[in-house]
Amino acid sequence: MPCDLILVLDAPSTRELTPVLRRLAGTVRWAKVGLELFTAEGPDSVRAVADLGFRVFLDLKLHDIPNTVAKAVESASRLPIGMLTLHAAGGRRMMAAAAEARRGASPDLLLLAVTVLTSLGESDLADIGVAGAPVEQVLRLGRLAVESGLSGLVCSPVELPRLRAQLPGNLQLVTPGIRPAGSPGDDQKRVMTPAAAARAGANYIVVGRPILQAADPAEAALAILAELNAQR
Repeated sequence: MPCDLILVLDAPSTRELTPVLRRLAGTVRWAKVGLELFTAEGPDSVRAVADLGFRVFLDLKLHDIPNTVAKAVESASRLPIGMLTLHAAGGRRMMAAAAEARRGASPDLLLLAVTVLTSLGESDLADIGVAGAPVEQVLRLGRLAVESGLSGLVCSPVELPRLRAQLPGNLQLVTPGIRPAGSPGDDQKRVMTPAAAARAGANYIVVGRPILQAADPAEAALAILAELNAQR
């Protein structure tokens, strides 16, 4: 199964990222605009990244009442984005409302349900009243997302085999928690190498600090792409 790289743009400004993005344009297809950059620069950050030739994954993790999230999906769909996230924990009605809004506003937009953040382990889930291992909660929320009309999930790579075995084969799985061999885990608890995630069934891997904090970010990104291409 082909697996693609999404570059995480964790920085306070697009200006800071522009040199790296220009070097990677035409090689890395996807870039993720998350809360840090979107809070700093708003929709202009999305447009700036798109103008540099990247497809944009807007990672806002929407989580609110159904009507509010549906309206947010409609608003976001007017931006040049290819993916958008919401929290599966928002429930069936919220996800169904978001899916309906996407169908009306931007049918090609891939709406992704975030299951369990890769920074959380079993004890973290217990703190918020969720019993059991993260994989069980990921499966529970993944099934709910599919039943609600979503066609993609964000999960850790550790859950990929169970999701591939138990959920529809055409489900798009996007996996943060990716660390090249020898890289520190940072605040991620459920991690895997790029090649292992590709073999386990990821459609996209999401990588930030191992690229942006490398001595040569472009070289680090190209090394990950080579690792993914070797799995095809």
